[in-house]
Amino acid sequence: MIVSSFPIFIVDLVGSMLMIVFSLFCFGRMVRLTTLEKENILWTYLLFVCAALSIFAVSRSAGHILKQLLLFLDFTGVWGHIRPFSGSVNTLTFILVASVTVFFERVWVINRAILRDRRALRQAHEELSWLNRNLEKLVDERTEALGVSEKKYRRMFELSEDMILIATGEGNVLALNPAAGNRLDTGASLGDLFADADEFREIMETVSRKGRVGNTEAALKDVDGRSFRALVSGVTVTDMESREQAVLFMVRDVEETLTMREKMATTEKLAAVGELSAGVAHEVNNPLGIILGYTQLLKRSAEDESSLKEDLSVIEKHVIGCKKVVESLLNFARSGPSEKRACHLHPIIEEVLAFTRHQAEMDGIQVITEMGPDLPEIHADPEQIKQVLINLIINAVHAIDGRGEIHVTTGAEGPGTVFVTVADTGSGMDAETRSRIFDPFFTTKPTGTGTGLGLSVSYGIIKNHGGEIDVISTPGKGTAFTVHLPTVGDEGKSGHRENR
Repeated sequence: MIVSSFPIFIVDLVGSMLMIVFSLFCFGRMVRLTTLEKENILWTYLLFVCAALSIFAVSRSAGHILKQLLLFLDFTGVWGHIRPFSGSVNTLTFILVASVTVFFERVWVINRAILRDRRALRQAHEELSWLNRNLEKLVDERTEALGVSEKKYRRMFELSEDMILIATGEGNVLALNPAAGNRLDTGASLGDLFADADEFREIMETVSRKGRVGNTEAALKDVDGRSFRALVSGVTVTDMESREQAVLFMVRDVEETLTMREKMATTEKLAAVGELSAGVAHEVNNPLGIILGYTQLLKRSAEDESSLKEDLSVIEKHVIGCKKVVESLLNFARSGPSEKRACHLHPIIEEVLAFTRHQAEMDGIQVITEMGPDLPEIHADPEQIKQVLINLIINAVHAIDGRGEIHVTTGAEGPGTVFVTVADTGSGMDAETRSRIFDPFFTTKPTGTGTGLGLSVSYGIIKNHGGEIDVISTPGKGTAFTVHLPTVGDEGKSGHRENR
């Protein structure tokens, strides 16, 4: 075997081996770059080029090395058969590189469009994610705000001193606050709360027609079944969840306010009538005194059992009756200072009962006493308090037709106040009569048996003592008057007492 150029052989052999190494190195590098940036089409293109280069390098270098070995071993014929295969592989690699290069531009454009769309999609996704996060934040904030608002209005609903009720349009109670639950005789139906069914129907018709009703006075029933006056307001509301309509009612107890107004009006009326009565009494009293004096003088000089003396006796009787009326007017109008001092209530009551019990028992009426123990002293004029109690007991006797009972009860109402109640089992009074009993000259007694000033005078005396006088009466079940008086040290203090 003859090697024509040994240095060239060495260069060709070493170069072929280096070509294989470098081409494989480039291919590995491109694989790594393609893995790191999968979206970069340039690395993919170079990967194909490096793959073709590696195939070409392996084919050409292996062919050269194999050729030199075969020539070295004197297998020239074998190389002649293998050589076309090596050339074909080299040709295919160049065709592959050319094909990739020809279509690269189109692939590049498509890839850029895909990347652009992908970036737009990613940006849209990020924007949607941002919007979603903000939406969730807004929902959380709104939910928290709604929770705070609900707690606030729930607290207002529960702590309101006014009574609040929620009912259906048919009047079925759905909810009520503690003030309503503690005050009202609540049931399943709103109509059960009203003492007057006509007032309930009128209020519900107004709400149905106008959608609201405002400050309508009505009589309601409390938990004990007693009637009290209240202002009722209502408005139609819509439930946000069920979309059903309901009626929100607000009820304000005005019984005490109206009672105080009535008492103030009575006091003003008594003051005005007192001034008028004083003037009339003084103007009438002097002529009556003259008439009585001359009548008694003429009667003394008249013959016994004569018609003149009988006529003069009739005149004397009626003049004395007129003077009693005038004296009552003066007592009613008299506003001079009373002789108030510290005293006990029970001895005053015992003196009054000693005076009135006999008359009551003669009429078949039993007087029952229930005295509270250890009552504090009151600051009062004993004579005026006697006058009030005598008037109340005599009125109780007159109110009982036939046999019955009068209950006199005393007790303490906490610090600063004591009370005495005179209750009878008589005929009682209706609401209209009860509202006028303290009016001057108002009486239910037959003509000639009362002046109608007893309770008016009693009312003025108790007010002058810084106290209160209340009445409870039911037709057919009797009447109870309760006098509230301040104790020593609490006189002059205007205490707010619950109306009875």
